[in-house]
Amino acid sequence: MHQLSEELVELMKQADRLAPKDQLRLASYILEKISHCEIKPIPRQSVKEFRGIAPNHLGGMDAQEYVNRIRRGEFPEWEIESRNEV
Repeated sequence: MHQLSEELVELMKQADRLAPKDQLRLASYILEKISHCEIKPIPRQSVKEFRGIAPNHLGGMDAQEYVNRIRRGEFPEWEIESRNEV
């Protein structure tokens, strides 16, 4: 969640002190003001956009092979480091 500005927190406190009728007027005023604004959503990135971002990270080794070898207690990252040094 986004952090609230000090100014907004102060305005919210002031709104809390208003009578319910005045709170409704304030809410109506704010809604009317923002109804004329164009609010663009923040674009989200798809995981698919990261495809191929590090194609040589495993030095050409298949990712599943790497995981299987790690599970067996092997250390294929040492091989990858030596391949990349050449």
